[in-house]
Amino acid sequence: MEKIIRILLFLSLFFLSFGSYAQHQKVKLSGEKITLRSAFDQIEKQTGLSVAYDSQTIDTQKTIPSVSGEIPVGQLMDLLLNETNCTYTISGSRIIIIQNKEDVQKKSSQHLQQISGTIITYDGEPIIGASIVINGTTSGTITDVSGRFSLTASPDAVLTVSYIGYKTQEVKVNGRISLRIVLQEDKMLLDEVIVVGYGLQRKSVVTAAISSVKTEDLEKISATRIDNVLKGMVSGVNITQSSGQPGAGSKVRIRGIGTINNSEPLYIVDGMPIGGGIDYLNPQDINSVEILKDAASAAIYGSRAANGVILVTTKLGDKTKPKLEYLTSFGWQNPWRKRDVLNGREYAILMNEIQLNDGKSPIYPNPELLGDGVDWQDAVFNYNAPIVEHQVNFSGGSAQSSYYLSLSYLYHEGIVGGNLNRSNYERYTTRFNNQYIVWDVDERILLRNLKVGSNISYSRIFSKSIGINSERGTPLGAALMMSPLIDVYAKNPDEVFEQFPNAVTDFNGLPFTIVDSQFGVTNPVAMLHLPGDKDNSDKYVGNFWAELELYKNLKYKSSFGVDMGFWGNDGYTMPYYLGIANYIDQSSVWSTMYKSFTWLVENLLTYNFNIYDHQFNFLLGQSAQSSNSHYVGGVSYDIRNPRQPYIDATDKASNERGAWGSPSAFHRLASYFGKIGYNYAEKYIVEATLRRDGSSNFGRKRRWANFPSISAGWTITNEEFMKDKIDFLSSVKLRASWGRNGNQSIGEFGYTSTIAGNVNYILGMEGLNVIAPGSTPTAYSNPFLRWEESEQTNIGFDTYFFNGALSFTFDWFNKRTNGMLMTMALPQYIGNSRPTGNVGDMQNQGVELDLKYRFRFDQFRFNVGGNASYIKNTLIKLGNETGWANYDTALGGVGTFTRAENGQPFPFFYGMQTDGIFQTEQEVQDYVNKNGELLQPSAKPGDVRFVDSNKDGVIDEFDRVNIGNGMPSWTLGLNADMEWKGFDLSAVFHVSLGNDVFDVSRRTDLPPVNMPSYMLKRWTGPGSSNRIPRLSNDLSNNNWRSSDLYVHDGSFLRFRNLQIGYSIPENLVKKVLLQKVRLYINAENLLTITKYHGFDPEISSGGTSLGVDRGIYPQPRVFSVGANVIL
Repeated sequence: MEKIIRILLFLSLFFLSFGSYAQHQKVKLSGEKITLRSAFDQIEKQTGLSVAYDSQTIDTQKTIPSVSGEIPVGQLMDLLLNETNCTYTISGSRIIIIQNKEDVQKKSSQHLQQISGTIITYDGEPIIGASIVINGTTSGTITDVSGRFSLTASPDAVLTVSYIGYKTQEVKVNGRISLRIVLQEDKMLLDEVIVVGYGLQRKSVVTAAISSVKTEDLEKISATRIDNVLKGMVSGVNITQSSGQPGAGSKVRIRGIGTINNSEPLYIVDGMPIGGGIDYLNPQDINSVEILKDAASAAIYGSRAANGVILVTTKLGDKTKPKLEYLTSFGWQNPWRKRDVLNGREYAILMNEIQLNDGKSPIYPNPELLGDGVDWQDAVFNYNAPIVEHQVNFSGGSAQSSYYLSLSYLYHEGIVGGNLNRSNYERYTTRFNNQYIVWDVDERILLRNLKVGSNISYSRIFSKSIGINSERGTPLGAALMMSPLIDVYAKNPDEVFEQFPNAVTDFNGLPFTIVDSQFGVTNPVAMLHLPGDKDNSDKYVGNFWAELELYKNLKYKSSFGVDMGFWGNDGYTMPYYLGIANYIDQSSVWSTMYKSFTWLVENLLTYNFNIYDHQFNFLLGQSAQSSNSHYVGGVSYDIRNPRQPYIDATDKASNERGAWGSPSAFHRLASYFGKIGYNYAEKYIVEATLRRDGSSNFGRKRRWANFPSISAGWTITNEEFMKDKIDFLSSVKLRASWGRNGNQSIGEFGYTSTIAGNVNYILGMEGLNVIAPGSTPTAYSNPFLRWEESEQTNIGFDTYFFNGALSFTFDWFNKRTNGMLMTMALPQYIGNSRPTGNVGDMQNQGVELDLKYRFRFDQFRFNVGGNASYIKNTLIKLGNETGWANYDTALGGVGTFTRAENGQPFPFFYGMQTDGIFQTEQEVQDYVNKNGELLQPSAKPGDVRFVDSNKDGVIDEFDRVNIGNGMPSWTLGLNADMEWKGFDLSAVFHVSLGNDVFDVSRRTDLPPVNMPSYMLKRWTGPGSSNRIPRLSNDLSNNNWRSSDLYVHDGSFLRFRNLQIGYSIPENLVKKVLLQKVRLYINAENLLTITKYHGFDPEISSGGTSLGVDRGIYPQPRVFSVGANVIL
């Protein structure tokens, strides 16, 4: 205790004596014609003291006589202020320059009056902490939490009003005693600060390729997931929604497909890396999203950043009075289009034609009398499916603290089976963000301030889903294939129950039609009446931190984060009969649970300082992360009561039930990283980063790796020779960067091999052999297995015109992934399985363009932004023996249709090229090779003519080539918003160009199924069609093998979002004790323009299945109304 008292006493005496000590520190001024400003800067540099003054009181450009030698600070300040009307005082670590008392008293002797007022934004929001200074004096004040201020000044005084992010204004009092001042946003500063890895950075000094989306860009886009919110908003990011099913995610690709393995970007939410998806986030809680696209910006995250990084920052309360906000919306969803298939009459005609072409009798005697038949798409679609959202936010703060608390609820019903509780999504979220300043003492030299805070979120999700994008009998796929001449319900219920007691019924007990086995499909409406599985998830993410300023601008920050996830799946089925190939005789029930836990500890040390116009910043950091998971599941049979579908409520004994479960291996990552930045007068900017990661995914020989980057910028308009630049050119900055990132998402123990038992060995001498049991490695190990590495070069420029109202950004990049993981090309005779190695390479090159314009006149505000991206992807080396690998296949004789191959984009559609239809027998006979042999001897008039691509004189599988690609060449986005007198409008467009769709939603191996209406344009005789072949069950020519007949132009323009709102005038809402009431209507997917005939041209169902349509669940068109109320 005595030691503590001594320490405290010493520190107290130290701080009290510092002012006296500071006056005796010596300063040496260098240079000729030194200005007061330069002298002040040198004092700050050499002593650590800061000099505070009012620029209206003292002329800092005034020069002083040359001074030689070292002079104490006090003596130097006397000399500098000798010919001014100012004096100074030293308080702690600050030198404060003030006017002489005589001048202040002289002005105070004039007639003074009390002036009060309010400072607000254009939107009427109070500005807290705005500075108001009386010109020519040091007198002033700041606004309170309501934006109000009060001071004493002369009637003819001029007030200077300033606040960060707004234009400084000079306001003449002119005898008024009450003022209402509206500050205008400074367009050059509006988006000045953006989030970067482990910190913030002003846009003017950013040298890397970073796209930023702020809360004002997000709040007028109605979306349930943050990844879908970004669609069309930024360049270089391709976001393809996997389906329209509630809760469905998207494939996010930053600057193309980076690897044949996992190309997902790294998500960092409030400093915490997130696993298991980001659907737990409520988009309304998001403050900003930054996309780190090049290696220089992402290198600080090292081994996880090869595919780019998405930084999500959630909201924090303003330092203002408490605000309670309620948001609600209600929407109606419908399919934006139906697929055009044959009606009853057309179906009968084409079925008869197949029979006749095959030499058989027609099935339907009089098709013209059959009419339209049953619309199976109408039977499965859930029209006007509701989507409901409620959210309550409570936020606020003070000079010492800020907080943000939110609660939200979302119910999203699917447009297929949602009304039957088969495709639904329900999410509850809560978030509490807070930050506190424990102390903040500028006068101190050490331990100047301490901040602490936390970001805590919890989500609970329930969902039920149906099978999507599969030709193997999903409800929507079956609806497309069902004959329109089959009824939904059985015509003779009693006979059905007599033959099939377990026939599926609706909620009223009416049985559905059981489809004959010749059709090969199941009644989709009956399928939707089965119970289905129910998924649930709980996710808790928390990050706790403290930041201590050890010395002026030297800060230490420590944080601890956790990510806990719990997922479950529960389901049951009772005996049912849907068809001869789809029935269950025994009831069953199952349940699985999965949990994961990740913790993260990070420590950062940052230091920033200036030497004249030279600015330096340093960052050193350490990070440690650990994660593991565990799963368990069980199953039982013979449910006693379908209302109690539980494992323990079955007639099976405990020893007859099934169970499984296992923990995962721990995954651990240790990291050390640093960053150095240099900025000279915002003209020349350089930044270098180095991160060293060690991962448990790799063996000891390759466990650690280094990930460096360097970037530089040159702001040309800050050069002396640009002082006389044209007025409308505000800023031009050139940027260049290079860096290397890694990808460690390869799974555990890839560098070694497991051991398999039950292997027999023959031991002993010849004639005395014995067979002994033993073990053997399952594969050869590779202790040199390492990270996939992404090396990227970026060159770009940023330009601003008309004081930042118009901005244009350009980037060119060359990104190469080296060492992709693939089974090594070793001979098969080695015995065991071949090891995995770093043997593949891939390249992405492209350009990105961003254009923004902001305009404001009086009460009218208009913002518009556009972006465009072009990407060329090339698989340089696959790394296996052949240089190619086949992937996706389809039923119906289609065969393989996606492929990876050296020198081609990854992946691409793979199949035969066609050259029209044989119109006559003579054309078949004329299609010969150089030896006069028929190329397609089995062909008949009406069959497809395939191209001999390799010119070997034979039509076979070796003629398959690249026939399309599901990845767009160009993606474009356009967004605009405007406000006028309380009305607001926002719109977002998304364009995808150059992407193809491979449509295998039609099963050609099932002749009786329905067909797309384009089959009406099939070949029926010479000249009738040169694309769609004749109808026949004759497969001798294999007309429907994989070919360009399946490939369609998938380019589209989509009007993603339109919102029109109206804010009720403030004077009216205040009468009912409210601050703001905004009402709006919203439309999603309002319009889609595309040549593709399917449900949706936007398709992403798997890593190699981009653009493959097997019967996609379409994105709905949504109309909604909503309100935003602030108390």
